[in-house]
Amino acid sequence: VHIVESGGGLVQAGGSLRLSCKTSGFPFDDYAIGWFRQAPGKEREGVSAIVTSDGGTIYADSIKGRFTISTDNAQSTAYLQMNNLRPEDTAIYYCAASEELLLSFEEYEYNYWGKGTLVNVSS
Repeated sequence: VHIVESGGGLVQAGGSLRLSCKTSGFPFDDYAIGWFRQAPGKEREGVSAIVTSDGGTIYADSIKGRFTISTDNAQSTAYLQMNNLRPEDTAIYYCAASEELLLSFEEYEYNYWGKGTLVNVSS
């Protein structure tokens, strides 16, 4: 199993980034994909999740209306479009896959994790 995040970087407040989560080694269509983030000195938190088979989604309150999760099932890839970024969005962003097909931010329900990509939002 491989999960590789990309697309992070340095951006000014108000800017946008699109994170990608390229996966392989498991049946993408039968999993839920979650995006999590861990800011410096803080615990990891759920950002968004999607059930790849039906497109159902959830979002953390802190990013609702600014971030959009999506998938390209043919490419076994998930995306996180992040708009109107704020300094408090600075974190390492992780992609994870869950075979539970649940929309959840419970980390124990995720079977596979990527190594993360750093997003740094300057003020």
